Amino acid sequence: MHADLPRFVSFGEALTDLVRTGADTWRSSSGGSPWNVAVAMSTLGQLSAFAGAVSQDVFGQAIWQASQDAHLDMRFIQQLPKPPLLAVVHETDPPRYLFIGQDSADLHFRPEGLPMGWTRALRWAHFGSLGLVREPLAGRLLALAEALKAEGRLISYDPNFRAPPMDSRYDDTLEQMCRLADVIKVSDEDLRGLFRLPDHRSGLAQIAAWNPGAWLLLTRGEAGATLYHGVEECTALPPRIDVVDTVGAGDAALAGLLDSLMRNAGAPAEQHLRWALAAGAAACTAPGFAPPRPGLVSALAEAVEVQGFTRP
Repeated sequence: MHADLPRFVSFGEALTDLVRTGADTWRSSSGGSPWNVAVAMSTLGQLSAFAGAVSQDVFGQAIWQASQDAHLDMRFIQQLPKPPLLAVVHETDPPRYLFIGQDSADLHFRPEGLPMGWTRALRWAHFGSLGLVREPLAGRLLALAEALKAEGRLISYDPNFRAPPMDSRYDDTLEQMCRLADVIKVSDEDLRGLFRLPDHRSGLAQIAAWNPGAWLLLTRGEAGATLYHGVEECTALPPRIDVVDTVGAGDAALAGLLDSLMRNAGAPAEQHLRWALAAGAAACTAPGFAPPRPGLVSALAEAVEVQGFTRP
């Protein structure tokens, strides 16, 4: 346990992925987009915490142990006598999910139980995914995001679209978080699902209109990514690697962007995008979620192919 409180805290759900690997076989692993981002930030060298609640059973204990192994600040995880949250991935290409989590531990997370003085040390707070959909947790996290923003803390947001929970009832939360965030990360698939339109560019334009001053990262898988910031725009292709598994690649890319911004906020968009794409690629080099290690990210960043950029 580091003596200092973390500068980065990711709020939301940690869950267990149960992935079908055969007709009658399954593989379990700790996951959840906000948890992945916290682990990736810690691996990249930031003092990081995941703030959420997990169960006390075998699934929750596995997440607890994995969090310790990733050097997260364990003072921010609440372990409760409630059922686990499970994401059953019954089809993998494309992924199809079944979420099991009635009255599960994640819903009972209480921000008031966090360490005294934690907001004074905080620089960045991250929100997104199922934590902003499932009540009563969603209401608590939205109120917390608004309070932290009012205190001058920086906010990042990744909706991480999942059907069916993120239907039209999520529209107000989507707009609120986009207007609030300093960094917004979306994929083209996210945008098509969130805005229920076949062309992702319509949703992208709407987010940009809601918050023209935010850093906006659009990822498109193998087709690369574009980073927007005001009139600054940069597009690049990821480095060429042998892809083993794409689980958590988007979470790692977001962590790469946040890590770069925390280290040198004034750097050009090109530099931030290189680090983001390299971190996303690094996460694809091993089975399951592989947190991006700085040495590998640094090497891969040199191989990112910048296709175009505009500067003010």
